Amino acid sequence: MSRPDPARRAAYDVLKAVRVDDAYTNLALPGALSRRGVSGRDAAFATELASGAIRWQGLYDAVLAACSDRAVGTIQAKVLDALRLGSHQLLSMRVPSHAAISTSVDLVRSEVGPGASGFANAVLRQVAQHDRDTWVRRVAPDPATDPVGFAATAYSHPRWVVSLLGEALAAGGDPDELEALLAADNEPPAVTLVARPGRSEVVELPGEPTAFSPYGVVSPGGGPGDVRAVAEGRAGVQDEGSQLVAHALVAAPLDGPDVRWLDLCAGPGGKAALLAALAASRGAGLVANERQPHRAELVRRALAGADGVEAVTVEDGTALPWPAASYDRVLVDAPCTGLGALRRRPEARWRRRPDDLRDLVPLQRALLDRALDLARPGGVVLYATCSPVLAETRDVLGSVLVGRDDTSLGDTPGLLTADTGLRTDVPSCDGPLGGTVQLWPHRHRTDAMFMALLRRA
Repeated sequence: MSRPDPARRAAYDVLKAVRVDDAYTNLALPGALSRRGVSGRDAAFATELASGAIRWQGLYDAVLAACSDRAVGTIQAKVLDALRLGSHQLLSMRVPSHAAISTSVDLVRSEVGPGASGFANAVLRQVAQHDRDTWVRRVAPDPATDPVGFAATAYSHPRWVVSLLGEALAAGGDPDELEALLAADNEPPAVTLVARPGRSEVVELPGEPTAFSPYGVVSPGGGPGDVRAVAEGRAGVQDEGSQLVAHALVAAPLDGPDVRWLDLCAGPGGKAALLAALAASRGAGLVANERQPHRAELVRRALAGADGVEAVTVEDGTALPWPAASYDRVLVDAPCTGLGALRRRPEARWRRRPDDLRDLVPLQRALLDRALDLARPGGVVLYATCSPVLAETRDVLGSVLVGRDDTSLGDTPGLLTADTGLRTDVPSCDGPLGGTVQLWPHRHRTDAMFMALLRRA
């Protein structure tokens, strides 16, 4: 009997943590690699194996169902984890078939027993009979009669997610870009670093400058913690879209004072850290609020050593017990489905449910409404979500604005054009809410961040 190699054991540990503990893939990976003593090229292999197996789970389960005499839902969870890892090696990685099968069978034998290993061997030998494109043609619905079902299987997204993403693209006039978006969701994202002004400079960070953000670079590889400025907390890891959210809030012109800023939903702290640095450079102070205590602790860590921080508070953002008109600039990075960050959080597509919108949308409305109350006349609020779903973006804005005659929608694309040179690369949403911005992974190589600037009269 062969013992499973450490890299594959680490990947298996990640799948188990995601399944059992509701862990996030990117957060579970470092610990798994450390426990198994995996580094260098083996760590890169384990990272792709774990992330890819989770990302492509929908397609692989359809293939496994075609190769097994039992329903996927009845396969023991530990065995199914190993089968997904084996399928990813067979269909999406340059691993010889015999190695992909034998190592996956070793995992099953080690974790479950010899009886289950025979089943795994038989199933994976069937998987190895065809490449991924052939399997898509065999197991996906006919694209002519069920295009959404075909895309859901071929690109491994839940059907309801495909439908909502398609609606968002169509609202922006780009319905033909759906498959490009789904494909981009399945590409491992580059690591983007951010220099926090006044604490570090972009030239300190290794990599090429980001296309739009004035603070970022695209890392050439290696661990971010090996970069001195990151290790010292003067710089960080932050998607370019998130950097632009902070930048849009700060770039907006104001009438009157500019000394008090608020990040209403600050966890886990990336945007707050950039805002604090920008606030300090202008002589302003930032209050960072986060309702969840464990996330508030992450905010405190992100802000450690930063100037420009007034306080980190732990309050319900919808009912902050503070006087109205207290702040000059307010950021509402609202809790959302996170369907704009599926590149970085592969498990999110399987963890979220359509019913989540029922709870999230009222919360988003309440947070935006409270933020507008807290902004002084002449002040600004930046509403952002890491989701392009219309219910969380266009519809939330529309429902809040219709009830407020003291608020107008700003020209966010024009604001970013003037400061970053985005020009027509960042489309404004059509219709009554023109002037908002929707970024896309397939078009801008960022998370699908939505942002809208609102100004108090």
